[in-house]
Amino acid sequence: MGLFAKFKAGLQKTHSKLTHEIKRIVTRSPKLDAAALEELEAALIGADLGMEMTNQIIAAVKKAYETQGSGGLDVFAVAEREVEWSLASNHAELRRAADGPTVVSIVGVNGTGKTTTAAKLAHLVRSRGQTTLLAACDTFRAAAIEQIKLWGQRLKVDVIAGAYGADAASVAHDAVSAAQARKTHYLFVDTAGRLHTKHNLMQELQKLHRVMGKQSPGAPHEVLLVLDATTGMNALNQAREFNKAVPLTGLIVTKLDGTSKGGMVVAIQKELGLPIKFVGLGEQPDDLQPFDAKQFAQALFAE
Repeated sequence: MGLFAKFKAGLQKTHSKLTHEIKRIVTRSPKLDAAALEELEAALIGADLGMEMTNQIIAAVKKAYETQGSGGLDVFAVAEREVEWSLASNHAELRRAADGPTVVSIVGVNGTGKTTTAAKLAHLVRSRGQTTLLAACDTFRAAAIEQIKLWGQRLKVDVIAGAYGADAASVAHDAVSAAQARKTHYLFVDTAGRLHTKHNLMQELQKLHRVMGKQSPGAPHEVLLVLDATTGMNALNQAREFNKAVPLTGLIVTKLDGTSKGGMVVAIQKELGLPIKFVGLGEQPDDLQPFDAKQFAQALFAE
């Protein structure tokens, strides 16, 4: 399956709901009066595109209608173009450290799919011919260490782990040492899920990052926040708070294939200006895909 087909399949729920609503509004009211525009606004907000993006699309639709009339107006094409433009500055590539291993810290609240995401990233860089290690720094959740070790076996990637309940920062320290000794290209650090509202847990994450930074200057080189698309705009609050505690370098949006609120990707990128590096479009190791603005916009709106 090609990348666009994956995006299209993953965004099917969001796409179906959005296009159905837009078609209904445009067919019933080809003159696009104030009531129709209001309904269009509600449909876009309903897909969690956010207020700013919604206003941008509505303004562009109005302008196109004024210049072309209803005959030449294609609401889908206008919306697709605005979303693509809005996301065009997105840099999806993983960073590379100038020297030594690139350390990538995977952070987020509980249940967003961090462990699976760390494993899928390891799979991705291996498929590109680069070497990688996984660090099991979620020492709270009993099953997390087993889970990442299982992924490691499945993908043939070594996992650096401590005992359950061990100090996460010391596991991170050992993992960075191991990556340096083996001259590994990438180290993916799976951190414990933590609520963005819990100050002590955020301090713990800061400590983890400090320890890695002492071991390898500049580490972590990437801090990627994993967001669950099914939580819609609640993900925006998580992103704001995490970004305050540990400056983020990018976002990974998982479970896009299970939601009709896929527009939240646009809203979050627009407000925080953080690049969306990857999106999760399914369960398989290669269902984590580098984000592509053009294909994303097409998958949302193309009929």
